[in-house]
Amino acid sequence: QVQLVESGGGLVQAGGSLRLSCAASRRTFSTYAMGWFRQAPGKERDIVAAISWRGGNTYYADSVKGRFTISRDNAKNTVYLQMNSLKPEDTAVYYCAATGGPISTISYDYDYWGQGTQVTVSS
Repeated sequence: QVQLVESGGGLVQAGGSLRLSCAASRRTFSTYAMGWFRQAPGKERDIVAAISWRGGNTYYADSVKGRFTISRDNAKNTVYLQMNSLKPEDTAVYYCAATGGPISTISYDYDYWGQGTQVTVSS
């Protein structure tokens, strides 16, 4: 079992930045590929970014390429999502997730989920 706890969400003006963190409970965190997803009201949960267990492979949704950066610190059991140049359409609940398989963009591949953190971008 892996417990994931997100933090760092909040209210920010358009063009601003936020850094989300996701802390994992297990020392075996380094063996899990990690993903960040988001869900806006009335919409499906979509992939934002993902990172392989060593950090060598990353994936970004087209909507965030060049603005968001996913990274991980396996010594701290933490994955990050640096979000720059935020837009109102980035407003959503952001979730981190862990999979024991390879890096994936599909939510069903993920075994463990955090509780989510709200990001609100005002125009």
